[in-house]
Amino acid sequence: MKMYNFVAHSNKVLDYFRDQWYQVKSYGAGEAGSLDMGSRSSLHTGLQMSEDEHWEMNYHEAAIYLEEGLNNEKFDSHPSSPEELPAYLRVHNPWYHGLDLLASLVLILLAFTEDPAVPAFELPVWAHGTIELLALTIIGVELHLKLKWIGWSTILKHKRTMIKGITLLIMVLEAVVVVCRQSSHFRVTRALRPIFLVDTRHCGGVRRFIRQILQSLPPILDMLGLLMFFVATYSLLGFYLFSEHIDNGHFKTISDSFVSMFVLLTTANFPDVMMPSYAKSKWYAVFFILYIITVLYVLMNLMLAVVYETFTRIEREKCRALLLHRRVAARRAFRLLVSRRAPRAVRLRHFAGLIRHYAPHYSGLDVYLMFKQLNQSGSGGLSRAEFANVYEVFALRWAPQSGRAPWYSASALEPLGRAAAAAVRWPYFEYLIYALIIGNGVSLVLRVCEAAGDLQDSARLLCASWDTWLFLTLFLVEACLRMMASGLAAYLESGWNVFDLSVTLLALMGAVLLSIAPKLFIVVIFRPLRLMRLYKLKKRYRDVFGTLVLLSPLMSSAGCVMLVMYYFFAIVGMELFAGYDLKNCCVNTTVEDFYKYSENSSTALGYYYLNNFENILTSGVSLFELTVVNNWFILMNAYATVAGQFSRLYFMVFYLFTMVVLTIVVASVLEAFRFRIQYKRSTTKRDEEKLLHEEVHTNWEEAQRLGVSGDLADELRPFLPPGVDVTFIGSRPRTKEVLQRRMYQADILKWLSEEDESEDLPPSTTVTSSEDPLAPPLIQQPDGDNHQIRPGYQL
Repeated sequence: MKMYNFVAHSNKVLDYFRDQWYQVKSYGAGEAGSLDMGSRSSLHTGLQMSEDEHWEMNYHEAAIYLEEGLNNEKFDSHPSSPEELPAYLRVHNPWYHGLDLLASLVLILLAFTEDPAVPAFELPVWAHGTIELLALTIIGVELHLKLKWIGWSTILKHKRTMIKGITLLIMVLEAVVVVCRQSSHFRVTRALRPIFLVDTRHCGGVRRFIRQILQSLPPILDMLGLLMFFVATYSLLGFYLFSEHIDNGHFKTISDSFVSMFVLLTTANFPDVMMPSYAKSKWYAVFFILYIITVLYVLMNLMLAVVYETFTRIEREKCRALLLHRRVAARRAFRLLVSRRAPRAVRLRHFAGLIRHYAPHYSGLDVYLMFKQLNQSGSGGLSRAEFANVYEVFALRWAPQSGRAPWYSASALEPLGRAAAAAVRWPYFEYLIYALIIGNGVSLVLRVCEAAGDLQDSARLLCASWDTWLFLTLFLVEACLRMMASGLAAYLESGWNVFDLSVTLLALMGAVLLSIAPKLFIVVIFRPLRLMRLYKLKKRYRDVFGTLVLLSPLMSSAGCVMLVMYYFFAIVGMELFAGYDLKNCCVNTTVEDFYKYSENSSTALGYYYLNNFENILTSGVSLFELTVVNNWFILMNAYATVAGQFSRLYFMVFYLFTMVVLTIVVASVLEAFRFRIQYKRSTTKRDEEKLLHEEVHTNWEEAQRLGVSGDLADELRPFLPPGVDVTFIGSRPRTKEVLQRRMYQADILKWLSEEDESEDLPPSTTVTSSEDPLAPPLIQQPDGDNHQIRPGYQL
């Protein structure tokens, strides 16, 4: 029903602009000349509207510019005519973002149902083929709408959209063939389905991480070239040294020698690869020792150092590019919000109109306080320099300073709140809590050491005995005291408080479940988690946990990239190897013992046949084992035996991909830890308090001077009593982006100075249309071969 309303609303928008266009054809420009506007939105070029309607369109386009700056979108896809706006609004609607994400996830999950399918999820060909075509249609609609407002010329320059379009076309053709033939064929292109998921609005962090990987590739490829040179050189030397050793089958040919040395790079076959030759002469160990020192301890660590330096530079450059991109977006929005009467300042009325379109959830008080915070000059209007900081105030959450009084003030719970606050402020309260946590740990150790009849009794003693209930009750009392003292909202602002409450409730739930279902052993993990609070006592652990918090967005993006890579190689692996049975596959080879299988019994080594590519789940497990690299060559050699020697390329390429991604992940961890340590050393608690909080002092009389009226005045009256000065505190979240503004403060000033200096040069010439004095300025490019003039401020 909601989707129907969304489509109906979009159709109404389209009809509205079509009607307005026909009115212009019939009646001309009308009263346009009477508008008090400095710049007019290109979204209503040539349309007849009242002054208020024209301002609303200006607000709308300015909000679009700010959103493009926030999402780091290129301005060449900005809508520049009334006909383009409905398609733009539909594609940027949150409901359509969700539908696009759902369609992309459905395409990914189809791998569970297609041949070779997971048995529990297998579907007939017509069913998964129809679902695939439906999902591709939804994605195709988005590309069609993009084409309506971007045009072919821009799409052809947009690499990501072009790759998505070509992939979509190929997959539609293949899906049609599958449905018509009612059977699947060799479809390695299914591995490209994650392209649609990565391109969704919700996966912006994943796209940024992939972009960082691509930007880090040049130095990585340089180091890989040097690494492969040493691998090839040692392979050649190993062939001539050991090929005549009959009992050493790792160096029989040049290709065998290269494969053995490549595997030795991961140490998975060490010392097995050395021992036959080592038995002939102890001096042969020098060859392998020098090789491992050279490629593993020198070149691999040098690669990490190079990637870390590149990643740090890219992180700084990313911060610079995003800052300047948002600055450009703010300036374009600024042009649409100034009037002819005040061509150098944005008034409160126009700022409120902008926020109404950009973030309609903000209250009138939020709008007024954001305006006050930006207007540091106190002139009553936002200059271009002041308006450029608009993104910084969007993250602020405002509360009156009087709101800092205890939450229980003047309420029936005040006596309890005061008692709880007194208990929490007691100097020995924290020591008491840590003593309880230590007592809980001692109790756990005693219960583990205590003999029990069976696993059920042991689990019950560990997590559902009387001491468990005692400590959990005391921990719940502690949480209630803290909540009563500070209020629920303030209590939940602390990550440690959330952790303590979560693990206590989980342990309580585990104790209940274990009492009901004695074999539910998995819940025994919950009670020991409370001991992690002890790590807060040491500064080094606090730095580690703080780094993890800063890294959480990046780690989630890195995890998604790993899953995408796994999906890609899993699909390719299923298409290449799904038909091979590894049971007893490798007779008279070095890995024969690992694949011996018998119907009656199997040896401890004989279960390696389970590592295969028969469906998407087993493929994922096999790829994870390859990522760990312990004995990964056993799986590679097995498929080389049954599928051919060239199958080794698949496994080697997968190892190189994982090595590159994991190296960048390690570099990101190092950079985040270094960033946090430097931030802690250079920032005091007082500095951080100033960074995360802003104060605004105002009163009703000042609000009236700034032009507050109408509905906005009605919203402000309850908060601004006449004749009383009120102070509001704005708090922003402690994110890495906020901390970067502190750490890169000198660099930011330099970047902005360079940007301002570049504006002194005449990059473009502005002329005015002679037909309509209020038409948008025309941007005439002075350089280049193309001197086409188009309305508006879009690129």
